[in-house]
Amino acid sequence: MPGIDESLLEAMRLPGARGALVVDWISGLALGAVGEAPGGDVEATAAETAELARLAMESGALAPALGGQGDDPPVEDLILTTADAFHLLRFVVTPFDSTVFLFLSLDRADGNLALARIRLAEMADRMVLG
Repeated sequence: MPGIDESLLEAMRLPGARGALVVDWISGLALGAVGEAPGGDVEATAAETAELARLAMESGALAPALGGQGDDPPVEDLILTTADAFHLLRFVVTPFDSTVFLFLSLDRADGNLALARIRLAEMADRMVLG
């Protein structure tokens, strides 16, 4: 089972990958990073994507109530598109608190959004934290 570093390196093997992070959405801290961060600042990217993740996870309108969902998070992933990139956030289910997500930035011209979403889901399911 891959850890943070192995998962990030696997994410960077995806076509068009520019950069990848593992982020705690409660604290906004990057637990690991590889490649380029949008804007060039890993910590700023981690904090800003954590805010986006937190809003989605705590949204009553977008995310169903936590009750009755078992161990699954109310949101699986988020996709943000810009003129030149796709940004994916995939939430990682953990035995303790599930406050971690994988972030991947893909070049829009070279990336395959569908493939990246499938592979990030697989990575999140296999990732071992700690």
